[in-house]
Amino acid sequence: MSQKRLADTQGDNLARARSIGFLIYPDVEPLDVCGPLDVFSFVDRWWRATSKVDHPMYQLEVIAACPGPVSTSSGLQIVANRAYQEIDGGLDTLIVAGGEGAERACSDRALVDWLRGIATRVRRIASVCNGAFLLAASGLLDGRRATTHWAFSEHLARAYPSIRVEPDLIFIRDGQVYTSGGITAGMDLALAMLEEDHGSDAARYVAQGMLLFLRRPGGQSQFSTYLRSEASNRRDIRELQAWILSHPDDDLSIEALAERVAMSPRNFARIFLAETGMTPAKFVERARVEATRCKLEQSSTRIEAIAEHCGFGTAECMRRSFRRVLGVGPEEIRARFKSTGIELIRRRSLSSSERAG
Repeated sequence: MSQKRLADTQGDNLARARSIGFLIYPDVEPLDVCGPLDVFSFVDRWWRATSKVDHPMYQLEVIAACPGPVSTSSGLQIVANRAYQEIDGGLDTLIVAGGEGAERACSDRALVDWLRGIATRVRRIASVCNGAFLLAASGLLDGRRATTHWAFSEHLARAYPSIRVEPDLIFIRDGQVYTSGGITAGMDLALAMLEEDHGSDAARYVAQGMLLFLRRPGGQSQFSTYLRSEASNRRDIRELQAWILSHPDDDLSIEALAERVAMSPRNFARIFLAETGMTPAKFVERARVEATRCKLEQSSTRIEAIAEHCGFGTAECMRRSFRRVLGVGPEEIRARFKSTGIELIRRRSLSSSERAG
């Protein structure tokens, strides 16, 4: 972005702060609220670093049935600023959090009716995790594409057949309605909204500062596959999976793995597939991709050396697996952790230290 365009964008945005409301209810998931809220809050540091101003970019408030503390599913209490009945306009964005209490909240007819009405008076409305069920109950997802936590996607599709549920996506925008996957996906969604509002430089700064992907590679399947596979009822298979994840550079052929659990290769392959929902080869490939991704993010080791250390043998084999599993190459993942955003954070920290000294 040119300096003039950046200055013009900053000038436009400084003139107004966008109001974002977070709808909560008893037994809400706290990270569904606090994660996205922190993303929008963190961007003010970018404005101070680049524009030397203290004007907030967002006005953030928590909304519930009544003002005051609301207990979350973890026992932590979040204080609501206002009752949702008091709000009939003035919000730019409304984000509906998910959590254990979402199903009970769906039976609150007054809340569902309010959501249906407020949707016509906000620029965008969104859900995190199974907060999508509240949008669905209000009719806001009828005929739209939507996502939710992978564990709830089949239930959402069965309960609301008019919704085109896409369970592997981290988040989806369909018109003014946004939905996101499980829990931390709400932060991915908030980053995307932030980029819409203030540009890629602001979003990149926040992503670097909060140690997040600016655009997370892959979909929910990269997480749900491991979680589903760990649900095996067989202790020997669970222990073998843990061993694979911690030894990506070892001999992980079907023959070697079958020997570790004292089975014939054919019987082992059949049982592993039945217990985990994937073949041993696919699990091994994903385990190696995950091990490689962590090393790419956390070190400057050459890609060729990482490929060998994580069991791929060659960098080309590793690239093919990354494309197959995550849809991006290893170089792209590493590049996402290199930007001017982290340098802004460093300069900001140095400047603060100098002032303190």
